[in-house]
Formats: sequence, structure tokens, C-alpha cells
Amino acid sequence: MIPKAMVLRWPKEKDYCESDGIKMELKVLATERIEKHESFIIRPRIKVWMTRAITIVVLWTSLVQLIALGELLGPSLLKGMPHCFSTPAVEKDLAPAKVLLPPKRTYRNNGYLLVSCNGGLNQMRAAICDMVAIARHLNATLIVPELDKTSFWADSSDFKDIFDVDHFITSLRDEVRILKQLPPKVKIRVERGLSYSMPPISWSNISYYENQVLPLLLKHKVLHLNRTDARLANNGLPAEIQKLRCRVNFNALKFTSQIEELGRRVVKVLRQKGPFVALHLRYEMDMLAFSGCAHGCDKEEEEELTRMRYAYPGWKEKVINSELKRKDGICPLTPEETSLVLTALGIDHNVQIYIAAGEIYGGEKRMESLQGDFPNLVRKETLLEPSELMYFQNHSSQMAAVDYLVALESDIFIPTYDGNMAKVVEGHRRFLGFKKTVLLNRRVLVDLIDQYYNGLLSWDEFSTAVKEVHANRMGSPKRRVIIPEKPKEEDYFYANPQECLQLLDEPLKTS
Repeated sequence: MIPKAMVLRWPKEKDYCESDGIKMELKVLATERIEKHESFIIRPRIKVWMTRAITIVVLWTSLVQLIALGELLGPSLLKGMPHCFSTPAVEKDLAPAKVLLPPKRTYRNNGYLLVSCNGGLNQMRAAICDMVAIARHLNATLIVPELDKTSFWADSSDFKDIFDVDHFITSLRDEVRILKQLPPKVKIRVERGLSYSMPPISWSNISYYENQVLPLLLKHKVLHLNRTDARLANNGLPAEIQKLRCRVNFNALKFTSQIEELGRRVVKVLRQKGPFVALHLRYEMDMLAFSGCAHGCDKEEEEELTRMRYAYPGWKEKVINSELKRKDGICPLTPEETSLVLTALGIDHNVQIYIAAGEIYGGEKRMESLQGDFPNLVRKETLLEPSELMYFQNHSSQMAAVDYLVALESDIFIPTYDGNMAKVVEGHRRFLGFKKTVLLNRRVLVDLIDQYYNGLLSWDEFSTAVKEVHANRMGSPKRRVIIPEKPKEEDYFYANPQECLQLLDEPLKTS
């Protein structure tokens, strides 16, 4: 006797997309008894489950084939199908790109290198490059460097607040092992005083680190280098050391995404109005106090700068003759002198000039002459809303990082003093294709300026002389000037990292 009805009820189309899979309900409506066949007996319950299992396998197989077919022929084929048959494009867009990391370098660890950087952002930037190269050469494990929080700027920023720390670690893993902090057991040893701290000798060659520093590292296992400014020579180093310094500077030291985005925003606003000049006007209170340069200041300002100089023990030179320093070209140009030089160089008075600097000493009053001659002076504070800068406002190094990015992108970069930012940006712009950087010869300029003010030169004579002096000082390819035994007076490695540059066909100059 055959049952009255055995009905399979298929799910509706919308049911295909249930997260638990496609369900099939099997409902036995017959109420009559199923009689046994003489050679084949199947219990109803077993038959139901077998039917379910077979159907599910068939349906899932079909589903997989449909998805594969959709990916092969494109999404248009499956437009009418329920969304579970194809992955939405948005999800694909949001999927992070796979980053190919360099293979880890394996080596016997000679110890852990702790580093405390000193100075402003760009002095610390160069120091970090040096310390990575030293750690690599000594086969040490480098702990992410500690930034200076006690200097004039009193910036509380940590490494991770300025640089992308994960990128820093992973991008260099084929050269040196870098950790965010000491392993717990090693940290306990340091807390118990079982480590050694020292300032390396300035401008040292690699043999100093091999013969003097490495034995200390091997003995104590944890070595703390508590000063890092200019602790590695400019010249006479193996090529692989020089190239690693460049790799750290131009690749591994990437600013945080927040700082990079802010820099892009500033550049975008500037570019909407045309080309722009980045002017590193280093006429700031800390620089004037440190250098003892007070040209253009009144008596009250001179006294204020002197008090500041004596207040900082690290600034060792206390009694300074400001005018002698100026004539030697060691002082930053004043805003008034800067205006005169820019005009003599032929800079368009209507061009945008971005002030890549902190607060100018003397404020708006001191800037009157420059602002009058070049009305399109702008700063990040005038280009962006206060809300966009609020998280960076009290962190001078983070603000300096934004200026660094804008200076790199400028059509012309002009520093009025050859401090750390001026030198490091100069070298970076060389690396980017020898972008125009006007390297002012302040020693010659102050003499020309004084002659012009004293009526000894006409404007045309002054302007011609300024142009002639700087004709070959535009950041073009040249060899570093080497002065044995006088590393402070020779060309700085980071201003002209010639070992890492794609030099142009023209002959290299030596001046």
C-alpha cells in the first residue's frame, strides 16, 4: 500500500541566505501505515535523514559552483541572485592589502641597546638612524629609542606619537632586531642596576664602536647610550653603514598616519592656489638664546635671551659676542634681512610663502617687513581650523613633523639657518630628485646687506651679487666637503647622503 502523500517543501528564495545554511524541511503528511516490501525495508525516520543529508550536499555543491562561476564571469551574471551568492564589492575594498615583509635576519644577540635621544625632532631623527646602524654592526637588539622630554621644548611625545613604530620595526627586521621594550627578565636586571650607561664620543668611526662599545655590551648585556647627537662620523664608514642610515631615514622613519594626513591637508590647500615656497625662518627664541644672536633685538629682548641662555646648563657657551657671530655667518637671518634676500633672489612677491617654523621671536611686529613685501605669508595655523590642530598644538615635535612634510613637498625650500631641520630636509630633497633648495651663504650675505644699508651698493648691484653667490647653491649634486679632524666644519652626512643618491649626469661639484 502506497502512502497518501510524501511532500518536500523547498525554502523560499530569501531563505537561501540564512547564516546556518540552506535548510530543507521534509514533512511526512501521510498518516497511514507503510507496509513492508518483500525485499527492501526502510524505516521512515532513516529515509528522512538520508534524504536531508543528500539534498544538503547537492545544494552546497551547487552553491560553491555558482560562486566560482560568478567570480569567473563577473558580478553582472549574478545580479538577480540573492546577495549571498556573491561577495559585496565594498567588503573587498575594505580588505587590507597584504604587506610583504622582508625576511628576519637571524644572528647571535650580543646584548640589548637602550637609546635616549636628545635635542629637537630632526636632531633625534638623525640620531635614530645612527643608532640603528650601530646596533646592526654590533649585532645587538635595539629597543625603540626614547625621545627627549627635558629639553627647551618640553615635548612629552613618545616615539609612537611621532613615528609609525610598527613600520619602523618590521621594515628593518632583515637588518636588526628591534623591540618595543626589554624582555621582562632583562628589564628586572636593569631595575636592579645590572646595566651600563654612557655617552658615546661624538663623530666616532666604526672602529670606536667595535673596540670600545662592543666589549661593554658583551660584559653588561644591556648598554644605555644616553646621548645620541652626532655620535657617528660623516665619512670614512663602510658603504653598508651609510646606506643603512639612508634606509632608516627615507623609509623606516615614517610619521604616524595622523601627522601624514595633516601634512597632506596643508599641501592640498597650498596647491589649490598654485606653487609655494617653504621658508624655514629659524628666528625663534630658543635659537637666538642658544646662539647668542641678538641682531635686531632691543635691549630688553637681549636681556631676556641672555637669561634664557644661562637658565639651561646644557647650553655651555654663555658669554657671546652677537655681532661677531653674525659677521661669521653663524646667526639666523632676521625677518627683515630675509625679505631683502628673497627680493634680491627674484622670488615673486605674490607667491605663497609657507613659514615652516615655530613662533617667531617678536611676533607680528618683527614680521611686519616680511609680511609687507610678501603678503601671501601663511602658516599651518592660518591654513587649518583650530580643531584640526588641537591634538598637536602642545607638542612641538609633532608640529615640526608637519612642517617637515610640507617643506619636502614645496617647490622651493629656503632655510635662513643651517640647523638640524634645514640639513635633514636638504638631504631628503636631494634624495627625492635634487629638488630646489636655496642654501644661503649667510657670511657673504650679511656683508652685502650691510654694504647696501650703508649706501655702498645700489639695489641692482646688491641683487646681482646675491644671485651670483647662490647660482651654484640650489641643492644640485655635489660631493661632501671632508675636513679631517674637524667634523663639525665639514659637510653633514644627512645634508648630502651622496652614497644613497641617484646622481645626475652632470659633473659633481665639490663646493
